[in-house]
Amino acid sequence: MSPSIESQILAAEEKLRLAMLHSDVNSLDELLAPELIFTNHLGQILHKQDDLSAHQSGSLTINELTPSEQQIQLNGNVAIVSVRMHLAGSYAGVTSEGDFRFTRVWSLSPRNAWRVIAAHSTVIA
Repeated sequence: MSPSIESQILAAEEKLRLAMLHSDVNSLDELLAPELIFTNHLGQILHKQDDLSAHQSGSLTINELTPSEQQIQLNGNVAIVSVRMHLAGSYAGVTSEGDFRFTRVWSLSPRNAWRVIAAHSTVIA
């Protein structure tokens, strides 16, 4: 993989992590593609607007998001990231903490920006 592309993906992943931690809806809007499909750890399918709304309304708060075991694979204008995350936060007033595995598909947009087009999360037991 090209070191510069790997660096771009690592930077995009970190920008996404910080945007999630701070509920930075403007950054999330830039990083998430309009056609995003996200399957969460409960098997629910969410879209970009669902994610933005949860952050904007405050129903989703993330207090800790610590990555480890990150792998990146590149295929043309698509990058696939698998990362383990220790996550602590709350959704709709219910707090939770645990380890999750996220798989994200990043696609290079026509404007030459990396955006998440698909994502999946699962709980690590």
